[in-house]
Parts: sequence; structure tokens; C-alpha cells
Amino acid sequence: MHKPHVPAEPIIIIGAGHGGVSVAAGLRTQGWEGRILLIDGDSRLPYERPPLSKELLKPGSPEHVTPLRRAGYYEERGIETVLGLDVRQIDVENRSVTLSDGSIRAYYRLVIATGSTARALRIPGGDLPGVQTLKTFDDATRLRGQLTAGARAVIVGAGYIGLEVAAAAAALGCDVTVLEFQDRVMSRVTSEPVSRFFEQHHENHGVRFVFGAAVTAVEGDGRAERVLTADGESYPADVVIAGIGVVPNQQLAEAAGLECNDGILVDEHGRTSHPAVYAAGDVTRFTSPFDGSSLRLECIQNAQAQADSVVHHIMEKPRKDADIPWFWTVQHGVRLQTAGVRHPDDDAIVRGAVEDKKFSVVYLRGGKVSAVDTIDSLKDFMAAKKLIAAGAAVDPVLASVPGTPLAEAAI
Repeated sequence: MHKPHVPAEPIIIIGAGHGGVSVAAGLRTQGWEGRILLIDGDSRLPYERPPLSKELLKPGSPEHVTPLRRAGYYEERGIETVLGLDVRQIDVENRSVTLSDGSIRAYYRLVIATGSTARALRIPGGDLPGVQTLKTFDDATRLRGQLTAGARAVIVGAGYIGLEVAAAAAALGCDVTVLEFQDRVMSRVTSEPVSRFFEQHHENHGVRFVFGAAVTAVEGDGRAERVLTADGESYPADVVIAGIGVVPNQQLAEAAGLECNDGILVDEHGRTSHPAVYAAGDVTRFTSPFDGSSLRLECIQNAQAQADSVVHHIMEKPRKDADIPWFWTVQHGVRLQTAGVRHPDDDAIVRGAVEDKKFSVVYLRGGKVSAVDTIDSLKDFMAAKKLIAAGAAVDPVLASVPGTPLAEAAI
């Protein structure tokens, strides 16, 4: 491969989350000698996002963010940062972006890593003070101030974020109620055995669940005081947290004419529908190299993997093999690790005793391992990742025996 020429214009990266910072760092690591410009509307140095719903809400937690890179990292590596200014427009024909201060910056290549925004409650009273989402450090700081002992916290949605907040709120002494439209927790991402385990685990810590709850309004005199559901029930609340998912920040891309469909459409190299524009992270939608499905993944692993693909393509180097998506959540001290992407109709094999808080659920699609959920079972997690990557089938009987190493169940 020949060495890419060094253009006068910089590579501009919009968004300084995990994806954007990984692109900037990766370019320098791979030997890019041109300018790199990292732009983000947040005036803080780029910071870690997972602690916002985990460590930052814990009792006695430090009230500061964990930076993605130390303060001097960017300057030392010649990565220019423009923090506190938003990009208002992308002009793909003239290869430039317009910032919120009116300045126009030309680019050689553009990387959109704008992430996602927490979905708000679009119901009457959903904008009352006391109703909030959790996506940024400011959100976490504001929420932490409201989760005081005795406060009534009503959480709408029992996904990862909703349950992590529920765990933190319970630990802080709050009266916690979780309203979930489906019939179990984390129904979108896991199977019933795992859902029921975490439901019981939360209930053991004082969390109350209401399933089949369709939230219709938030009421209060100038501030949220209660949450109403379609069945006529009312739930008193001092703070209401919306944990109902996220929407990709694709507005800039759409306005620029890039192809989008619940995410900016990218290929295996992170390229958008315009050859000089790439995208990485939560904002993207792509075709899975493992099963051909259309995916939009909200996890650090995917953001970093896509960033790596973008870097290698810009550098004209062969990209690495696709990595297996993986996720994690920690709730009341119990860590769930997931590898692969489960489909609702996958066959599920439980390994181990659920009551021992040490078990795995292996998912099979057409006899092949498609995903795994593990609780305190790192060996199964690592073994399943390899089996998924290899497209390996397993003997379901052998795989269900917890004493048998998962790799030995491969056919």
C-alpha cells in the first residue's frame, strides 16, 4: 500500500465521544501526518460515558467525569480541538462545515461521530421540571442531586439505562418504581431467564416493577409530582427518569443529503453515501458481517471497531476482521456481559444454576452460536465470542452441561 498524501485540509471529526476520539487517536497511531480537527459542542475534554449511569450515581461517588484521554494528550499528538462549538451545516460538494460561530472549515475527509440523544417522554407533562433523561455529565449531575434518601423515583423503561439508574437510586435510599410497557425487563436485548433473574435481583433490593404500563402523562404543579398510566393508575414521583432508548443524531447528515435510515448508512469501512464522508458509533446503521442483518448498535465496542475501520480505510491499509459486538451492564453489583446480537427466535440454552448468580445463556441460530449472556462466567463469554466469530455449531446437549467447557461442545 502506498502512503497517503498529506493534504492541506484537515480530517475533521464531528463529535468527541468514544468513536470520534478513537478515530483521532487511531489516525496518529497509524501514522497520519496531516492535520486532525476534533469538534464537539461540549466545552469539556472528551469523557467516558458508561460511568454516567453506573459509578457517577453511586453513593459517595466523585462528582467529576473520567476523561477519555489525559489533558495534554491532544496537544502532544497534534490533534486540534474545537470544544464548545457545534457544527451547524455540512457542505459535501465544497467539502466544508459551518460552525455555530459562523466560521467555515474545509476538510479533506469528514468523520461524523455525533452519537445519539436520549429519547424524551413525548407526553403531556413530559417537559416538566423533575423529568429528565440520562446521556451527558450534566444530566448525571442533575439526577444525582435529586436521588436523595426517601425521594420517590419513577423510572420509565426497564432497559440497561433504566435498570442501572434503578439500582443506583435504590442504593441511595430512594423509593424506586420502574414502569415498563413490555412484560419483562431488558426484553429487547435478552431472553426470559436473564430478564427474570434481574427482575428478582432488583426486587430483592427494594425496586418495584409494573409491567404492561403505558405511560400517558406526567402531572404536577410546576414540577413532576406523579406519573399516569393508561389503566388509570397514578404513581407519586419526586423525580421521573425516561429510560426509553435513544435516537441517532443524524440531522446534519440528512440535511447534507447523506443516506440515512434510523442512522447514517455506512459500509464495512465506515463510508457513507459520499466517498469523502465517514461515520462511526451510535449514529450509524450498517449490515452485520455475521448474519447480514441491518444493525444500529449502541456500545463502546462498536464505536471503537468502526473507528478502526475508518482509520484503516483513510490510511489505505487493510482493515482488521470484524469484531464480535459485546456489551455489559452492572446492576446491584452483578455484571451481565453479552457477546453477539441475539434474535428473539434464537434457541436458548441455560448453563449453570440461575439461583447461584453464576450462569450463562447460549443462543443458537440454525444450530450455530449467535450470542451469549453471561453472569459471573468469563470463560463462557470468551469461548462464545470465538465460536460466534468462527460460525461454529454446538451440540445443544453438551452445551447445556455447565461442567463441559463450551468449546468442547463445538461440532
